[in-house]
Amino acid sequence: MRRDFPEEGDIVIGTVIDVKPFGAFVELLEYPGKEGMVHISEVSSGWIKNIRDYIKKGQRVVAKVMRVNKEKGQIDLSLKRVTEQQKRAKVQEWKRFQRAEKMLEMAAQKLGKSLEEAWEEVGYLLEEEFGELYSAFEGLVIEGKDLLADLDIPQEWVDVLYEIAKENIELTNVKVEGFVELKSLAPNGVKIIKKALTNALKANPYEDVEVKITYVGSPKYRIEVIAPDYKSGEEVLKKVADKAIEYMEKHGGEGKFYRE
Repeated sequence: MRRDFPEEGDIVIGTVIDVKPFGAFVELLEYPGKEGMVHISEVSSGWIKNIRDYIKKGQRVVAKVMRVNKEKGQIDLSLKRVTEQQKRAKVQEWKRFQRAEKMLEMAAQKLGKSLEEAWEEVGYLLEEEFGELYSAFEGLVIEGKDLLADLDIPQEWVDVLYEIAKENIELTNVKVEGFVELKSLAPNGVKIIKKALTNALKANPYEDVEVKITYVGSPKYRIEVIAPDYKSGEEVLKKVADKAIEYMEKHGGEGKFYRE
């Protein structure tokens, strides 16, 4: 079920609806009726003379939620605390949501129902089960109608959702990557690092996700993940990196993960 408010630390997407000398107001696209405010100090890392040189009305932005006061309806946002990777991932996530909602609406029309009815009858359930609506449609293409067999969804919905998914989704892969630095002063340090990387590869839980680890230059290794979507790609990237670092620390070494 969708939340009424974002939570502190969430990455959100919105449209700038007003710009003042002290900050900008942003309509949050994922939370209808909700607005957030970006103080001028959270727009950019550098000194700002004129805020309108950095942010303009009508601009689409990705922001980090800093504070939420539900009683007052206040949401404080930051633009400068969002990484480029987070921006790309959020924009991709939003595009996937828009595509998925459009497909849900198409399915609803075939059954003579409204989009609101579609969300209430199946949409929220699919989001809860698969993490996002688009993943449910992708799963139908990959696994067929059996994907929804254990869910309390009427057969008429199952049939039409599968039909819409097959007609509108062509599966493609995405790539995400990061780096780990692994260090060991032990006599058998090289062996420990190799074992850490071998164990890290085993942390990938998905058959349809491919992981490659390549040597860049001591002590740096690149982790490249090829996945059906950014969500699973980011999940596997974190699992693999965490597993390598955990093994190193357990055997007296050290490790850290970062992006470039």
